[in-house]
Amino acid sequence: MIRIVTDSAADFEPWELEEKNIKAVPLSVIFGDKEYKENIDLTKERFYELLKTEETMPRTSQPSPQDYIDLIEEARENDDDIIIVTISSGLSGTYQSVAATKELVGYDRCYVVDSLNGTGGERMIVEYAVRLRDEGKKAKEIVEKISALREKVVLYTVMDTLEYLHRGGRISSTVYKIGSFAHIKPIMHVSREGKAEIPAKTMGTSKGIDFVVKHVEKDMPDEDFPFYIMFTENRKNGEILRERLRKIGVSVPEERIIPVGAVIGTHIGPGACAVVYIGK
Repeated sequence: MIRIVTDSAADFEPWELEEKNIKAVPLSVIFGDKEYKENIDLTKERFYELLKTEETMPRTSQPSPQDYIDLIEEARENDDDIIIVTISSGLSGTYQSVAATKELVGYDRCYVVDSLNGTGGERMIVEYAVRLRDEGKKAKEIVEKISALREKVVLYTVMDTLEYLHRGGRISSTVYKIGSFAHIKPIMHVSREGKAEIPAKTMGTSKGIDFVVKHVEKDMPDEDFPFYIMFTENRKNGEILRERLRKIGVSVPEERIIPVGAVIGTHIGPGACAVVYIGK
């Protein structure tokens, strides 16, 4: 058997994990001195409530190595292969920690893959691994194919506010005040190296959505893979994005409009919307 493991940054719902036979190790979100484990004692809805009401900016923390030790040891005891797909090493130290844990346990049939992505991008890679597993592919072949797919993942986000970049220390107070006054909306992109970049800023959410739609139109998606719209807390902007995509011939069904959880939501805040797809 091939076991597939990811982390909560991939934004699967608990019922999806059960349906697809995936294990997801929870990352932690810390408000002040209170620590929560994503999808264990912190739902997406509760996270955004806390994000708005707590005075302190939340911090995120990678899972305990013991979580992975237990999963790898269980796979070894059952003579199974195990593929672990993590949030991007450019966004978290989780990959480095899991790779070190694998070496510590010393199980050759454990494979650790850096998704070079988060949220829907990480999800896309995990789902491809599941598809290949269910088609009967061997573990090494699955790892090769999902590693190649990473190069084709496209993720663009329209952020609705500069507040969380400011609170997280990523922009100065001056930039925050001027940008907020001018209704500037950053466009965030995950690079091929798995790092968050801001390639553009637009005047207002509508122009930000137009920017993303034009990019999709220039680099149309591979229809062999799902196309996702992601949103943080309020899906209003996600629905606007969906309608504009429809006008260029990209139809996104209801089940592919996905809420973003706490790990990524900590950094981009509520009201954001994003596209995630595999480029041709």
